[in-house]
Amino acid sequence: MNEKLWQHILTVRNQSPLVQNITNYVVMNNTANALLAIGASPIMAHAHHEMASMQKICNALVVNIGTLDEYWVESMLIAATEANHNNKPWILDPVGAGATPYRDEVLNRLLELKPAAIRGNASEILALAKHNKTQTKGVDSTASSLEAIDAARYLTKEFGCLVVISGETDVIVNEGQEFKLNNGNALMTKITGMGCSATAILAAFIAVITNKTEAAVAATALISIAGELAAKNSAGPGSLQMNILDKLYNITETEFLQHIKLSN
Repeated sequence: MNEKLWQHILTVRNQSPLVQNITNYVVMNNTANALLAIGASPIMAHAHHEMASMQKICNALVVNIGTLDEYWVESMLIAATEANHNNKPWILDPVGAGATPYRDEVLNRLLELKPAAIRGNASEILALAKHNKTQTKGVDSTASSLEAIDAARYLTKEFGCLVVISGETDVIVNEGQEFKLNNGNALMTKITGMGCSATAILAAFIAVITNKTEAAVAATALISIAGELAAKNSAGPGSLQMNILDKLYNITETEFLQHIKLSN
């Protein structure tokens, strides 16, 4: 399995999928650089009139609701519809799910368009499945990823999508399959947009890997191991951000296979 995951990383590098991102203002630069570092190609586009044409040339779409406004919501709905029309996978990042009624209303409309995958932290996944018992804390999780597994199972069954729950343990849930990854470093939570970058990387893998579960495991393992290795040479969040990009770009097969901590 681990060797197969490494081959998927090489496939992304070799095929360089083009990923359209309708993402938030805070992370655009981070997201684009992360995609470039793994060998994919990013494009940030949200104009209504180019959504149809964009989905004809892109390999996957990311819809990230981090900084909502009415114009961008319409862009998200048009782009997801066009992605479905062109048989292109689109990935939902439910940033801040449960924080406001408007945010939840938008997410309900997006879920009706059946994303291929959802990636979020535990609080976001719990809120998306309406399994949350406490008010979310903005975009930060107040629950552990293991607490959100039942919610992820519900979303997988209800909407036919795979779910990645980010956290100290990353959990991938899809059609009766579950994988856990125990890589990463706590310092990664001090960099804005790490989850958003993980979603964009997930989209690149799902765009070109036929087995979507393996694609999600490989994508999640790649950014978690890159963060874990980069943290060893970082004095704080600033240098870690730079070192993660370098490690996403130059991670070797030996580093990947020696450090991956995967279970099911």
